[in-house]
Amino acid sequence: MGQAKALAEESGIKIEFCCVPAEESHFPNNHFGAVTACQCFTYFDHAALAPHICHMLKPGGIFAVLYMAWLPFEDEIAGKIEQLILKYNSEWSGCNEMRHPIVIPDIYHEFFTIEKEDVFDVYVPFTRESWNGRMKACRGIGASLPEEDIGKFDEEHMAMLEETAPRRFDILHYAAMTTMRKK
Repeated sequence: MGQAKALAEESGIKIEFCCVPAEESHFPNNHFGAVTACQCFTYFDHAALAPHICHMLKPGGIFAVLYMAWLPFEDEIAGKIEQLILKYNSEWSGCNEMRHPIVIPDIYHEFFTIEKEDVFDVYVPFTRESWNGRMKACRGIGASLPEEDIGKFDEEHMAMLEETAPRRFDILHYAAMTTMRKK
């Protein structure tokens, strides 16, 4: 959040930042024209969130849900990193992704109409260093391993990249987006 605040300030944009579970946010009814959830939708308490988002949205407002993941069965570097993550964290549940639309729990259909679902490919550019940073931020590493194991992972991952990846490369991801309109 500190980085987001700095970027907003640097750009001269006034944004009120708050750090609170989405289900507990305190915005007025009919306040927003659109609400987005990117990479986080699976973690919500949907029974609480669906009506909450609906109340915050203006009539006809949009709720857009986005998700993006690398494709380990189609991208060689992504496949190798998954194997390395699983070596350090065999309990990691974020592996083996394949293209699919976002699963929208039934509760949302009470409040929203799905307008569009889309799944498409995206090539995301990385350097060895930025990919390594991205992998350390992965919930299978940075959010779940002790510092000592993160350090070991870091060393092994960078050695693997030195052997197998050019200095700059793209990783094949798929992106999914579902747009829902308030009823």
